[in-house]
Amino acid sequence: MIQPLPFTTRPEIDGTFGVVASTHWIATAVGMGILERGGNAFDAAVATAFTLQIVEPHLNGPGGDVPVILYDAQNQRTVVICGQGTAPGAATIARFRELGLDMIPGSGLLAACIPGTFETWMMLLRDFGTLKLRDVIEPAIYYARDGHPLVDREIETIGTVEALFRGHWKTSAAVYLPDGRMPARGDLLRNPVLAATYERLLKQAESAGGDRIRQIEAARAAWSRGFVAEAIDRFCRSTEAMDTSGRPHRGLLTADDMSAWTPHTENPVTYDYGHYRVCKAGFWSQGPVLLQQLALLKGFDLDQLDPAGPDFIHLQVECAKLAFADRDSFYGDPDFVQVPGDVLLSDTYNDARRKLIGDSASHELRPGIIRGFGGVVHAGTAAGVMVAGAGEPTVGRLGEARGDTVHFDIIDRWGNMISSTPSGGWLQSSPVIPDLGFCLGTRAQMFWLDETHPAALAPGKRPRTTLSPGLAFRDGEPYLAWGTPGGDQQDQWTCQFLLRHIHAGHNLQQAIDAPAWHSEHFPTSFWPRVARPGVLVVEQQVPESTVKELRRRGHVVEVGPAWSEGRLTAASREGQRRKAAANPRGMQGYAAGR
Repeated sequence: MIQPLPFTTRPEIDGTFGVVASTHWIATAVGMGILERGGNAFDAAVATAFTLQIVEPHLNGPGGDVPVILYDAQNQRTVVICGQGTAPGAATIARFRELGLDMIPGSGLLAACIPGTFETWMMLLRDFGTLKLRDVIEPAIYYARDGHPLVDREIETIGTVEALFRGHWKTSAAVYLPDGRMPARGDLLRNPVLAATYERLLKQAESAGGDRIRQIEAARAAWSRGFVAEAIDRFCRSTEAMDTSGRPHRGLLTADDMSAWTPHTENPVTYDYGHYRVCKAGFWSQGPVLLQQLALLKGFDLDQLDPAGPDFIHLQVECAKLAFADRDSFYGDPDFVQVPGDVLLSDTYNDARRKLIGDSASHELRPGIIRGFGGVVHAGTAAGVMVAGAGEPTVGRLGEARGDTVHFDIIDRWGNMISSTPSGGWLQSSPVIPDLGFCLGTRAQMFWLDETHPAALAPGKRPRTTLSPGLAFRDGEPYLAWGTPGGDQQDQWTCQFLLRHIHAGHNLQQAIDAPAWHSEHFPTSFWPRVARPGVLVVEQQVPESTVKELRRRGHVVEVGPAWSEGRLTAASREGQRRKAAANPRGMQGYAAGR
């Protein structure tokens, strides 16, 4: 007798040719179109990424940053590309103190790091792709010039910053309040200036001749050493932008900063969990938090637990609290500080940490003690401020705007795999640069203005990002690519997904559709770094009996709306088979394949 399957909103995509899963259906269609034209997964990734900048501008943009993790089937290697731009040369703790600031603002120009996305996509296309720049950027130019249909959350985000745009960021109003009005459902939003920027980059690329590599290098030069860098420099020097401090400030980013930076490749950080080897970006990201959760969780028998039951949720949440406390205490740019990564992921360390987990919920922030390492974490208190539940952009007082992220996973017929989480440069982060049609990111808000902390601000240093794509091997074979938007929630939701897939036997779509949750116990990575000790937000689908038992154990449970937790996508390969799934939450994400 066939056993009934767990509920799913849609089928798991299953085929042999290739799959694309992303947080927006248009980007998924564009990526799949590249595979159909003979491009590989890396070509499709670049086209998907450029399209996501246009169709989800409230979640990412050209001025943002990106980590990439990929499996190169031809050379049988796993590679991380660090597309996290560094702090400008003028960004010092002393400079911010001179401005009377004890925290880097969460919006405006002061928090801008070097934009990392364009150079990263050019590196990926040059070193791993097969197509020319025109092939992968034309869809984005089309949607920027001719318009994309607005989704509800995009309209809602514009609404939250409408007053800021009208009163202060008038260059943003020119793009996102066309003809001086709020866009409405059904409208097509156009950004002709951004289309012209990409057309100019493409023209300069093709002026270098027909060679694919030469064209890519010419585009890079135009971006980092040409008209784009010059426009960014000019805007930062001449514009005072309102930010979360309540005062306007000029930016610190210069053309010299842009020309001095390039993305780089590195090996992933890995952890073996049963039959799986899980790969993440390094300790300049929060990726190893997932690995440490697995190191803690492997001491429990999860195979016998209901993945929506109180025991399962309690254990995952309590392990997350310990791993995130270590993130906030120990992580930083390894080029500047020594991070005790080997210790943080060791059995000895996590065996000891695991003993802190009992039957009751912890309400304390409990980082480990590693002699000679770590810094003190200063968390804000809620004070009536509600932290974003599902990670979607929210706005508080004038100048405060928090953005989210996009994600995609792609596998092609040759077995190449890629997972990436582009973010930053969202429309509510800073004013649009009028000559370019996009704004800068605010990733520098993740630095601490405390010289003793591993994540302290310093010129040329990478902020510790929340962006966290993942890749996993199973029984020694490359198997899974997955991830989600969601800031501090990313490595909570991706952990839950993986546990459901491994221990409950859920397929990709089932593992995505299952009830989800997140802890707000530890400080957020974003301004104003609020912590809500013991708070656990669960979806409405979590059974009432589970909620009741979690509260009995001391969790401060808040029941959020149905279908409000996460925007996961995933793709897998096994032999000839290619599978994929995407989240129904938000009504945007789709997977495609054949």
